[in-house]
Amino acid sequence: MANHPSAEKANRQSLKRRARNKAAMSALRTAVKKARTAIDGKAANAAELRKAAISKIDRAVSRGVLKRGTASRYVSRLATRDAAA
Repeated sequence: MANHPSAEKANRQSLKRRARNKAAMSALRTAVKKARTAIDGKAANAAELRKAAISKIDRAVSRGVLKRGTASRYVSRLATRDAAA
């Protein structure tokens, strides 16, 4: 447990960051799952959902939630799946 005032503040900050990152990742995973489901089901709005998922992925990278390579892999797999469908 943090005893120093600066360590207590750092702990508070890390908890806030963790909550923010967790929410961002949850939203990202939901968007990717919706896009995958739409692509596999050949839904009419599949392209729209794929675009939204890619947007969330890019936003996560710019905010430091995801690494660039991980994001690139997610986008690539969505595009491949869309091309195969």
